[in-house]
Amino acid sequence: MATKATGIALVISDVDGTLVTDDKQLAASTVAAVKRLRAAGIGFSIASARPPLGLRGLVDALGLDLPMGAFNGASVVRPDLSIIEERLIPEAAARAALERLQAEDLDVWVFAAGAWCLRDPEGPYADLERRTIDAEPRVVADLGSLMGAASKIVGVSRDHAHLADCEARIGTALAGRATVHRSQAYYLDVTPPGLDKGQFVAWMSAHLRIPPERIATFGDAGNDRPMFARSGFSVAMGNAEPGVKAAASAVTDGNGADGFAHGVARFILP
Repeated sequence: MATKATGIALVISDVDGTLVTDDKQLAASTVAAVKRLRAAGIGFSIASARPPLGLRGLVDALGLDLPMGAFNGASVVRPDLSIIEERLIPEAAARAALERLQAEDLDVWVFAAGAWCLRDPEGPYADLERRTIDAEPRVVADLGSLMGAASKIVGVSRDHAHLADCEARIGTALAGRATVHRSQAYYLDVTPPGLDKGQFVAWMSAHLRIPPERIATFGDAGNDRPMFARSGFSVAMGNAEPGVKAAASAVTDGNGADGFAHGVARFILP
């Protein structure tokens, strides 16, 4: 693994498991690290599985001024959360995903038309999601009615091993029709086909006219690996799975141990 990046002009970071702690807080060290990047003339943005509204609290806290990738890059939004580009899951694929997630006995959430929709507001991890995106869910009796407007469908389970198995099965079944990745051990995300965080890195490279080799990325989960593959330097968090660490240029400390700040200091800043 490399020990130091050179010539980095832009850093793009995942959020949950990377930029924030497990209780969804921004450490003071993280805020300071982003300020140090900006002082060094290095741009900073985020790519997250979160919906746009779940990025709102980060904008002011970090002084974000560049486009951001939501829904694993399927939506690109400005700091005021207005949409620059947006893709939805094709309706037929969305219906197939819903059927398969339900058949696996998973709780299902649907993000559509700016809302977080579910059937059971007291289901697994619903309280965590409330805190994460600072929003209340919309209770919907029939999730199938949202399949023509779905930006992201999430299978949720406390059985992490089962969800990992579901990722492989459902990913194979929906290959070419939707993108399927776990964003956390307990969330299995279904998003539009052909779009992932790697595509967002490429979009930012073209938008800002920064060559990919001058972009660094930070992440912790399988859905961050496409981002690693499209950037010149990548940093995996200490809490990442072994396969994610193996895909990165370098590994920093965990998200609960100032890992982002340490990674910026060790690997990015000149």
